[in-house]
Amino acid sequence: MKGLRTSLRLRVVPGAKGPGVVGRHGDAWKVRVAAAPEDGKANDAVLDLLARTLDLPRRDLELSAGNSSRDKVVVLDGLSSEAADLMLAAAAAAERKG
Repeated sequence: MKGLRTSLRLRVVPGAKGPGVVGRHGDAWKVRVAAAPEDGKANDAVLDLLARTLDLPRRDLELSAGNSSRDKVVVLDGLSSEAADLMLAAAAAAERKG
């Protein structure tokens, strides 16, 4: 769906055992990535995780704030905030089930 732009607030845990969506963290989504927070590796891993989870091409995601912070904002093209929330909630639920 062209024309839709959504901003997602994230709390990122780099250096985790494995990637995944943990769940809500205040008004943000908490996500884990295995990559270390060096040379943009964790940022790339976050964008890869979101692209897979939200079934979007990687080119439709952009890190717009928080380049060197655990708190980040990612802008998505082609997905409503409601759809993104539903997909992230489903991924978090699947993560909890193991």
